[in-house]
Amino acid sequence: MVRPQQIGLGSELANEAQAPKSGTVTFIDRNFDELLDLMVEARNYIAYGQPAEKTGLAPEDQLQISFETMRVTARLIRAAAWLSIEKAVRNGELTREDALGDDFTLSTVEACLDPAGPEDETLPKALRSLLDRSYRMYMRIARLEGLARASAT
Repeated sequence: MVRPQQIGLGSELANEAQAPKSGTVTFIDRNFDELLDLMVEARNYIAYGQPAEKTGLAPEDQLQISFETMRVTARLIRAAAWLSIEKAVRNGELTREDALGDDFTLSTVEACLDPAGPEDETLPKALRSLLDRSYRMYMRIARLEGLARASAT
C-alpha cells in the first residue's frame, strides 16, 4: 500500500493515515464535512429558495438560474465522489493506484472550472454565494487530485 508521504499530499494528509480511527478530525474529513454542509445548503436552496426566486422572471432568466444551479450541483457531486475515494484509500478499501485510475478521476468539466456567476448581479444573492463557495471547494479538491497524480508519476 502506498503511504500518503509517498504521493506527496503533504504532512497533514500524511499524518491522517497514521491517525487513530477514533473520531480524530482529519484533513479529508474536514473537507468532506464542509462539502456536506454546502450540499445541504444547496439542496435547501434548490427545494425552497430557487422556486420563489424564479417566480415572475422571464424564461431566459429562469433558464440561467437553472443552469447555474446545475453547475453548483455538478461541482459538489464530483468533489464528494473524489473525497469518498480518498476516504476509501485511507481505510484500505482501495489502493492509491486504483484511486488514481481513470474510473475515479475528478473529471474536470469546463462548466465546473468556470468561475463565472458570483459577480452576476442578475442572479439571486444566495445562488451567487453557492456558486462562489462551490467553485472554491471544487478547485481545492482539483488541486489535491493534481498533487496526488503528480506524485504518483
